[in-house]
Amino acid sequence: MPVSAQTETAKAAAGGSLLDRQRAAIEALIKRVENLQRLVEQNATDDARLVELRLQLEDLAAAFLGAGVEFRPRLNEINLRLDTLGPAPGEDQPPEPEIVAEERAALVREKAEINVLLGRAESESLRVNRLIDQISAMRRDLFTDTLSKRYDIVSALSPGTLDDLIAEARDLYRAFASWLRFVTTFKWQSVLIATLLAVGAAGLLLLIGNRFFSGMVEVDEAQPSPTYLSRLSVAFWSTLLPSASLAVFFGASYFFFDYFNVLRSDIAEMLSTFAQVAVIVFFVNRLARAALSPGRADWRLLPVDSKSAFRLFWLAWMTAVINGLDVAMNKINQVMGSPLSLTIAKSLIATVIVGVLVTLIGLVRPARGDEDTQGPRRLRPLNYFFLVLGIGTTVAAILGYIGFARFLSKQIVITGAIGATMYIGFLSASAISREGAFIDTALGRFVRRRFLLEDTSLDQLGLVASVCTNILIIAIGFPLILLQWGFQWGDITSWAYRLANEITIGSVSFSLVGILTGVLVFALGYFLTRGFQGWLDGSVLARGRVDAGVRNSIRTAVGYAGIAVAALIGVSAAGINLSNLALVAGALSLGIGFGLQNIVSNFVSGLILLAERPFKAGDWIEAGAVTGTVKRISVRATEIETFQRQTVILPNSDLINAAVGNWTHRNKLGRVEIRIGVAYGSDVKRVHDILLEIGRSHPLVLKNPEPFVFFADFGASSLDFELRLYLSDILSGLSVQNAIRFQIVEAFEREGIEIPFPQRDIHIKDATGLLGDAARPAGPPKAGMVEKDDPAPPVAQTEPAEPKPRRRRRGRIDPDS
Repeated sequence: MPVSAQTETAKAAAGGSLLDRQRAAIEALIKRVENLQRLVEQNATDDARLVELRLQLEDLAAAFLGAGVEFRPRLNEINLRLDTLGPAPGEDQPPEPEIVAEERAALVREKAEINVLLGRAESESLRVNRLIDQISAMRRDLFTDTLSKRYDIVSALSPGTLDDLIAEARDLYRAFASWLRFVTTFKWQSVLIATLLAVGAAGLLLLIGNRFFSGMVEVDEAQPSPTYLSRLSVAFWSTLLPSASLAVFFGASYFFFDYFNVLRSDIAEMLSTFAQVAVIVFFVNRLARAALSPGRADWRLLPVDSKSAFRLFWLAWMTAVINGLDVAMNKINQVMGSPLSLTIAKSLIATVIVGVLVTLIGLVRPARGDEDTQGPRRLRPLNYFFLVLGIGTTVAAILGYIGFARFLSKQIVITGAIGATMYIGFLSASAISREGAFIDTALGRFVRRRFLLEDTSLDQLGLVASVCTNILIIAIGFPLILLQWGFQWGDITSWAYRLANEITIGSVSFSLVGILTGVLVFALGYFLTRGFQGWLDGSVLARGRVDAGVRNSIRTAVGYAGIAVAALIGVSAAGINLSNLALVAGALSLGIGFGLQNIVSNFVSGLILLAERPFKAGDWIEAGAVTGTVKRISVRATEIETFQRQTVILPNSDLINAAVGNWTHRNKLGRVEIRIGVAYGSDVKRVHDILLEIGRSHPLVLKNPEPFVFFADFGASSLDFELRLYLSDILSGLSVQNAIRFQIVEAFEREGIEIPFPQRDIHIKDATGLLGDAARPAGPPKAGMVEKDDPAPPVAQTEPAEPKPRRRRRGRIDPDS
């Protein structure tokens, strides 16, 4: 390949002023254009060479554009300086200093020279574009001429063609015989080493493939009813691995033969074509055998009966063999310089045979299965398609359109094989995407064992694998089909480069490669941030015995900072101008002011909580009606787990704007109070000593500050005391209070100290004759009736209850009430 235009431009631009450098660079580019124009005229019939020349011309067009861009900063400086100097004074104005006039003249002269060079660059750029259009037209004419050119079949089938065939066979024999004598005499050791190395490379690939895809290369006879995904896997890998191994063998053999100088130029061309034909024929054989499985109906991918599968397999394979022989013989004709009549005759015979075979494929009427053998079998749309192809190929060859017939036969075999492989791949991707299918594959079982994933995660991985498989099939199969339909590899790479680097929608341009690069950079930054968080938390903060809440705050802050930096770097790597984000921020400001104000408020509140740390993960807090333990603090909300194991998500703004009680803000030291009432008449000194003794005896109660008994009040029904205890861990307060209350009840029972409860006695005095007979209770008159606060019914008493330390309320009932 010649040196690129950018390289020559850089060499020519070395040294000197900007004007001199760019003048030399443009002159070098113009010479390149003239040279390429001559090459285009000389290679007018070579399609592959024309593609290479077009790519070089596109490179030159970009170089001319770059040469013009180089002048922009200097032109801006010149125009700015000329504006500063102003126009030249008129005749009626005083003359300006000589140095100013000289500077203005130099600037004007330099600007004129730059404009001349820019004009030449623009003119040559238009010339390059015309050459590119000319190459496109020449390639279209070549392709059209190949398909539409008609040959004289009668002259090609004359008796003299047979003599030409015999002469060519004799020349071919002599060429190979002389080469074999040279090899066996001088290069047999090199041939042996090259063959062994090629066999080793192919065997290594086959061994690795069988190792990683064991059970998916050969049919498992012990599996009577394989799933469709199993059949697809076996069909795919049993076709791909052997074919790839054979391709590696031929490719390595050619490489090592060429490396050891074993090949001759004419022999190298023919052997290369023979190897390609052998790989294609072998691939079609394996693909047809895998899809049709003539001898194993349970492993068959297509719903046809065994008899039809057997016929289709042999017809497809023979079609590939005949087409491969035609390609190989055509290469021999080119290398040996055979007469045109011989080439036409061989291609005519081959294409007619291929057309007949394809027609026979279209006439096969397969049943849906072996059991479906009754009744007439109708032709399907696919049958008609093959009939049209076969008859069209045969008719085109007989009418003399050999190029068109060879093109059709080639597409039937190669494009058909590629399309069938892509179809199997799409079916495999669809089968993998079904729910639970990926879990049953060998890869799914390996991922489950290695990463201990759940079925839901594995099912999502199956969807990802399905999407990746479809993308891979399109990325490989579509270019291969384009190559068969007259496009060159340079066309595909050029389209791919344009698609990946410059997509314009309106006035917005973006790059797929840039976006992919940005995504990869962000993903890398994200995983690096997560790794740094784990290392910082587990190795640095944990070793330094930092509090768990502080560790959580630092870990969260580092995570958000790392993700923000990764996002900025990813956006920059994607080629997006960060200055444009200011416009987006301005456009969003109105929306933030109205619709997003709560989100922004929570976000800012979360940052304040992480910075000020009024509470941290693990603290026991009370926020309004919510009481529980803080589990996680994010920038939007805080997660609190109540003592009933309920998770409550509180917006951060509520925690900032309202009062929040934190029982464990600085430490876990806290005080609990246990209130108890005793009956009137009890020994209050003894009560005080008992409570103090019980408080001091509990192991979790601190000695300093020591427990304190507070005589709180003279209650309505009791003498109220309060036992105040200090605990080192307030979180154990419930268990301490529970244990101490048990001890208080037991101690008061031993000491005979009564714990009263509220009661109410109502005494009703009957005024004679006022209540009436209906209201007067039966039996002897009662002195009173006691009503308690509990839900038990009133109990009539004939005698007043014994005096108890309780509150009594006496009253009279008005007879008129």
